[in-house]
Amino acid sequence: MRNYLDRRWLTVLLAIPCFLPAGWRLASCALNEPLGLCSDLALGLIIFALARQAPRWLRGLLLVAWALFQVISRELLAAVGRLPSWQDLHYLLDPVFLENSGAGLHLAEPVLVMAFLVAAGVALLLPLPRSGWKGAAATLLVGVLLLVFQVRFSSFQARQSVAALYNPLHWFVADVLHGQRPPSAPGLHFTDLPPGLGSLDLEGKSLLAGPRARNVLIITLEGISGIYHPEIRSQLGVEASVFQMEQLAEATREAMLIPDFVSHSHQTIRGLYAIHCGDISKLSFETPKALELQLNPARAGACLPAQLAQNGWDTHYLQGAPLQFMNKDKVMPAMGFSEVHGLEWFSERPGRDFIWGTSDDDFFRGARRYIGMLQQGQKPWLLSLLTVATHQPFDATEALVERYGSRKIAAVALLDQAVSRFINELREDGVLEETLVIITSDESHGAEGADRFSSWGYAAVLAPGQGSLPRLQQGTFGLMDTEASILDYMGLPMPSSIIGRSFFREYGPSREMVAYTAGKLRWQTADNQLYECSLNGNCQLSQAATILRPGREGASQDSTDQASRLFALAAILDHKLTSGTGNRVLQFAHGEVRPLPEKIRNEWSDNLVGAQYLDFPKDSRVEVDIRLKALSAGDGGVRLQLVLRQFEKEVTTIAYPPFPLLQDGEAYQLRFAFVNPEARKAFSFHLVGEGQQSSVQLEKFEVAINRGG
Repeated sequence: MRNYLDRRWLTVLLAIPCFLPAGWRLASCALNEPLGLCSDLALGLIIFALARQAPRWLRGLLLVAWALFQVISRELLAAVGRLPSWQDLHYLLDPVFLENSGAGLHLAEPVLVMAFLVAAGVALLLPLPRSGWKGAAATLLVGVLLLVFQVRFSSFQARQSVAALYNPLHWFVADVLHGQRPPSAPGLHFTDLPPGLGSLDLEGKSLLAGPRARNVLIITLEGISGIYHPEIRSQLGVEASVFQMEQLAEATREAMLIPDFVSHSHQTIRGLYAIHCGDISKLSFETPKALELQLNPARAGACLPAQLAQNGWDTHYLQGAPLQFMNKDKVMPAMGFSEVHGLEWFSERPGRDFIWGTSDDDFFRGARRYIGMLQQGQKPWLLSLLTVATHQPFDATEALVERYGSRKIAAVALLDQAVSRFINELREDGVLEETLVIITSDESHGAEGADRFSSWGYAAVLAPGQGSLPRLQQGTFGLMDTEASILDYMGLPMPSSIIGRSFFREYGPSREMVAYTAGKLRWQTADNQLYECSLNGNCQLSQAATILRPGREGASQDSTDQASRLFALAAILDHKLTSGTGNRVLQFAHGEVRPLPEKIRNEWSDNLVGAQYLDFPKDSRVEVDIRLKALSAGDGGVRLQLVLRQFEKEVTTIAYPPFPLLQDGEAYQLRFAFVNPEARKAFSFHLVGEGQQSSVQLEKFEVAINRGG
């Protein structure tokens, strides 16, 4: 009997980490998320059965992997309001990204994390004998039946968030099985897009009167949603459940606010593209359009910085983080910025160090100095700013974290102070008298209450002659409208390739709007039909005037199979920059000089180029051409190494010659090619080097993609 009781207690201890997600959901959400609870229980049963049957070493690997995946997923959900997809593997396997994101172990749910790790550790050490196959098979069967039940009935609950319906691992597996999209509708082309998503709309009545600005300032606030502004939040009928940026609201009390403002997707580089290039960012996690601008110089020339530069503006970009990640040191010049600066520009940083770059306080102090320099020039200027401190793991003092109970909200509070002070200082400096200021966000990190908040961007406009503009601009707008709005304000010609509406016009009818966030494609039609579609092909249909405030009454399951058509149209929007091009040529070097460490410290942080996360289609041929020169080399010369990775796993099946040892002044050109019988995703080139007091000049790093094989 004692052995039986001991065995029962050991079994209970093993069950704790397996069913902890279900228990946590039950404690925090009561019974409001029954299908999510069903998913948690199903996965818990499957993990329990496998762990109960496995030898101790395999049980340990299984429980550790289960616990880490659940913890990381919860942190991602808290940070940006979504569960992980298979495309996130290149982040989860990137040690620099994980180190930076987890710096200081500032966790959103530390109690859950500690409970998970302790429970998994205890279960790992248990001297539990393996069970028979009959009991394991029965447990697995129950788990599978619960999954079938969840899949069957989740299609009727598409209005709920992905996190409310799925355990993170269940969602991850479903995302892998469904791929990027459900089967697409055949025969659709660019001409099938609704007019509002394929062309420019300047038919609205102009709101502009009186004096115009000379300069343009775009302030992009990392991850900020409209829910943080009290008047915007109230206008869309959302309760004040989160911190309100009262100081920013006061500093912009005369601004034109755009409450119904859509952020089309996750990820900073995508938001920057939408803002500056008058287009919808990709509604998927494929290679961002910003990286594809190099394939289409004509389209890059239509972006806002290039257009203003052609008309006499000085164009500048400044961010508080290093530029290399996502190749912004190449992307932003391709858009037309003549001066592009990142963390290296901020030599004076008296405040706190932050893992991703500057604190918002230091950033805006530096931005004020930068504007002071621009004001001394003769030309009008465009300056685009990007903050970083409201990026996970969030920059905040411990006192503020204790005060607000959340590191993310504490970071938003610090941003509120910094950006409001910055705007007031610009007002004191007289800058606002001749500058059009657009305050927006690159993406939305969402908020509790609804997954649609992850599509809710931020937009406020300050302009000379503000009296002709309404306090609240009615109608739906989005990041893609920024370029058209600025060109309209300045009275400049519009490139034929940009799309969108102008903030400075009054529009009567509704419009098409689209976003892909938190695992759902949201498609608002011009006749107020809102489709919210998951990758499994299920769509919830409701009558709603906006993506951000859908009419929940009368929502029903779409019975017309619109998911296939809508995802197919989203794919057309995604590939508009590269459609019809047989060859693609990506350039990642233009003569930059890179100092080398004495010893290679880290393949990721020491990478000399930004050729990351590229996609190569099936049956394509890739030709790589690298040319560099050792500008200086110590006695030991310069040693260089090229590593190829896919989803951060090293690729060893592609042959290429090694770099020779280079002495002072020597140059070398490396060329090789490979074919892709199957499509490749998230492919990266890591070029690293070492040498005492050494540097190299990257004369060329070209990746040519021939779709013909």
